[in-house]
Amino acid sequence: MINFKQIYEGYKNLIVPSADMKVAISKVRQERLNECFDCPFHSKFHKTPLRPDDHCTECGCNLDAKTSCLTCECPKQKWLAVVSTVEEEEELKKQTI
Repeated sequence: MINFKQIYEGYKNLIVPSADMKVAISKVRQERLNECFDCPFHSKFHKTPLRPDDHCTECGCNLDAKTSCLTCECPKQKWLAVVSTVEEEEELKKQTI
């Protein structure tokens, strides 16, 4: 099931990441996309003309957004959330400065 709050977070991190988190988000996103690329639930293995974007066929999320969301995790546990709360994200920001 798609968690729209997390997908919003992912798009926000993808489009306008905070300056102090830009590098960390990019690194997490790339590591996650590498995991997703060969996953049997990647949409490239299930092409449909109704949805041309790269997405997870297990949860339905767009992979660009899902992999940029720090509180998101893979429904198949291939990668986990980096943080689980806003407070933890603030602590992560402090560590990356």
